[in-house]
Amino acid sequence: MRLLDVQALDLRLDQLAHRRRTIPEIAESERLRAERKQLESDMITAETQVTDLTREQRKAEADVEQVRSRRTRDEQRLQAGQVGSPKELESLSHEIESLTRRQSDLEDVELDVMERLETAAARHDELRGQYTALEERIAEVERSRDAAFAGIDAESDQIRRERADTAAGVTDTLLTLYEKLRAQFGGVGAAALRQRRCEGCRMELDASYLTKIASTPDDTVLRCEECGRILVRTLESGV
Repeated sequence: MRLLDVQALDLRLDQLAHRRRTIPEIAESERLRAERKQLESDMITAETQVTDLTREQRKAEADVEQVRSRRTRDEQRLQAGQVGSPKELESLSHEIESLTRRQSDLEDVELDVMERLETAAARHDELRGQYTALEERIAEVERSRDAAFAGIDAESDQIRRERADTAAGVTDTLLTLYEKLRAQFGGVGAAALRQRRCEGCRMELDASYLTKIASTPDDTVLRCEECGRILVRTLESGV
């Protein structure tokens, strides 16, 4: 009967171990961490895009400024009357017109880059906000997970102490056999005999075997003829 108490405590420890492995916070933490990994990748992509567009914007600004400076210089020459011949005057006028069109085109390019940079920067900021919120959520879930771990571990430690005290009353030979069978049969190495049925395999025992059990001394270690587990007689055995 003491062995059945050990078995009950071992089953409780197995249940607690299973609960520790399967608490919802574990799966949620893993899901959130995978989401964070993807978000980190998205942030790198967004940051790279912002960097590239910033560089592109600087180039566009430099191109516009170069054309603007040249056009301003030509206009100053024209206004200052520094052009000597009609042919040179015509050439300078054409150049100014060409530079004006070129400046307009480059300013359109610059505006397009600025708009794309603004969009990319906004996206990067949005991702950073999501990342911050996700970090807070991960911390919250893992605090809850760790609290659950602590509660389960404390209960397990208490049951282990109780199990050690209970097992101290079982002979080493019987305990060794029990541990071997427990490993073999999914955590159940000993079962009660109740109402002619083994509670390990849930099978009703053969009448001839029950008769044999009835005539066996109380200190004899019995085995279920169906599943092989240690069979413990009780007041409700039916034999």
